[in-house]
Amino acid sequence: QVQLKESGGGLVQPGGSLRLSCELSPSTFNTYNMGWYRQVPGKQREWVALISSGGDTRYLDSAKGRCNISRDSIRYTINLQMTDLKPEDTAVYYCNGVVDWARGREFGSGGQGNQVTVSS
Repeated sequence: QVQLKESGGGLVQPGGSLRLSCELSPSTFNTYNMGWYRQVPGKQREWVALISSGGDTRYLDSAKGRCNISRDSIRYTINLQMTDLKPEDTAVYYCNGVVDWARGREFGSGGQGNQVTVSS
């Protein structure tokens, strides 16, 4: 299990922007590939954006051009900047370590998650 602390999320209008942040220990930050995942009640959790320990990135097709995942090596955080948010982006968002880069499979269940609600 990866130890982490998530922050951000909230209510935003369609077309708005939001930033999620995930604070890690220095060892976790320097060792693991990380990702942001989301889950809607009744649906399987899906990966949204992945970033390797070296800075390579992958994005879910629907997130391309609207999301940017980044690493802050001073604060040891993994950040997800989301723009042009749509109602279908409404979900609980989780930060977690990536155990399978090709499939985006994550370690266990991750943190407690942050609710993102896109609604007018």
